Amino acid sequence: MPLLPGHATLGVLGGGQLGRMFVHAAQALGYRCVVLDPDESSPAGAVAHDHVRADYLDAQALEDLARRCDAITTEFENVPARALEQLARTRVVAPGAAAVAVCQDRAREKAHFDASGVPCAPYAVLRGTADLAAVPDTLLPGILKTARLGYDGKGQRRVADRAQLTAAFDELGRVDCVLEQMLPLALELSVLVARGADGQVQTYPVQQNLHRDGILAVTEVPAPQVDAAMQAQARQSAAAIAAGLGYVGVLCVEFFVLKDGRLVVNEMAPRPHNSGHYTMDACDVSQFEMQVRAMAGLPLREPRLHSPVVMLNLLGDLWFDADGRERAPDWAGVLAIPGAELHLYGKTEARHGRKMGHLNVIGASADEARDNARRACALLGLPATW
Repeated sequence: MPLLPGHATLGVLGGGQLGRMFVHAAQALGYRCVVLDPDESSPAGAVAHDHVRADYLDAQALEDLARRCDAITTEFENVPARALEQLARTRVVAPGAAAVAVCQDRAREKAHFDASGVPCAPYAVLRGTADLAAVPDTLLPGILKTARLGYDGKGQRRVADRAQLTAAFDELGRVDCVLEQMLPLALELSVLVARGADGQVQTYPVQQNLHRDGILAVTEVPAPQVDAAMQAQARQSAAAIAAGLGYVGVLCVEFFVLKDGRLVVNEMAPRPHNSGHYTMDACDVSQFEMQVRAMAGLPLREPRLHSPVVMLNLLGDLWFDADGRERAPDWAGVLAIPGAELHLYGKTEARHGRKMGHLNVIGASADEARDNARRACALLGLPATW
């Protein structure tokens, strides 16, 4: 039976900005929300009905969360799978521990892509000295990534030859790693896929992304350089990956388009995603509402993109001038731009590289959205070329 709006409570493991936006979406539908996060000033905890301040492996706190909630989700992929397993003994948990565990480990993730029939970059798993010695020459130059706990470019090293590979493996602490062949990239894409417990699947339009220093900077939808055939391939591949996991919830699958025109999958995130924030203003159902629908067993309505959009990621760097002095960004100027929708995450301290918010700029046409987004970049001191 579905958990109906106005009659159920939804829980979130994690109190960051994704949890905050999930809570807003759930509350708009009439659900009560409880957040478990150890940070007393967490963005999601500040807006939830209740905030359980405890570690994610605190058995008593998890029992308390289960007692208060009818279904529980997570807002970040590195939540301990053991916590999800404990909660799932008595409550609906979406996504489940098994699916999240695959996403937490790059080696298992790559194996799942292979099993799903979705091409990824050639790779090797390194678990020790023997694996290091057995790396084929064809994988160099490559990118060495820790198998666990890497995100936003962290836990990664570019390696040109075997000497650099050995040094990088040592530098990363000789933990389990994945070495991926470096491929000639033309574009970066992502696809949001929502899947219900009944197997119902919906995908959002393909998102074209630009990263700077390993962190997402700009997302454009519709993807301006991706033809209809490749968009269909990306959406079908994302749906196949979700189905193979038995996934319930919103999953983001990231892809590379190579210079020779091939599409390869890069990685996935078991949650709503930074590149999907445009859905809050450009679609009739946001990725966060879709997460609520999936975990509550409600219909997954086909999402409709009603406006072209550019999403700009807002990092803490914007709160400092060229000399490092704190400043307030020109929000009044930005909000005077037609179609500009500002979302700040309620974080108490701006730091360089920290995700503080995002700006969605919608327009009647893709050109209008892009032009107005570049006006916003000029006011904020962001690069206006992409």
